[in-house]
Amino acid sequence: MIGCSCAVCRSTDPRDSRLRPSIFVDVPDRAKILVDTGTDLRQQALRHGITHVDAILYTHAHADHVMGLDEVRRFNVADHGPIPCYASARTWESLRGSFSYVFDPKPRKEGGGVPRLQPNTIDGPFSVGGVRVVPVPLWHGSLPILGFRFGSFAYLTDCNRLDEEAWALVEGVDTLVIDALRDRPHTTHFSIAEALDATARIAPRRTFFTHMCHDLGYVDTNARLPAGVELAYDGLVLDAEVDAS
Repeated sequence: MIGCSCAVCRSTDPRDSRLRPSIFVDVPDRAKILVDTGTDLRQQALRHGITHVDAILYTHAHADHVMGLDEVRRFNVADHGPIPCYASARTWESLRGSFSYVFDPKPRKEGGGVPRLQPNTIDGPFSVGGVRVVPVPLWHGSLPILGFRFGSFAYLTDCNRLDEEAWALVEGVDTLVIDALRDRPHTTHFSIAEALDATARIAPRRTFFTHMCHDLGYVDTNARLPAGVELAYDGLVLDAEVDAS
């Protein structure tokens, strides 16, 4: 945190140094799927050697999840064309407002390229390169957003509530990544206790908490979490089975 000298912000453990939440789903010979273009996308792509993206999925349009969108230009160059992008109608409306220059049909005269996107509106399960993606409706306070399920893996960030239909969509998940901001309750994010309750209902084999604030140090928090539950960290790599055809 800017201007903070707490133990976590001063920690030398690299797992306490967190960039904005995002995941990269790499299905060999099928698809490389980026979820969200966060503010730190350039740094994350360089750090983890991400050079190619087949599709981008958006959970919602809050700044920490979309403000790296302009970095998509480099993937356009590397891939020689536009990138299919998937979002809810509400998220597309917000993106068009925040990044009007991307969607303006008139050529730019002041120089500089723009990201080239192929917008697709999510209205149910869809496929990317033969990989089945199931959108999971979530609530981020009063804002409806999306999580995503890829076969045995589910990614549910920035949420504090699931409707009954969403619980059914994550039934049988083996690996779960879910929002857990801090111990104290929050109006738009699960607390640790609430995330543990959600995890118990979903009953995955293993769970990783994401979107933690600096209240939660990696080592101390993991020491009090139950078996099979731990904090995620930047650079974490997980193996999971996806539904592919």
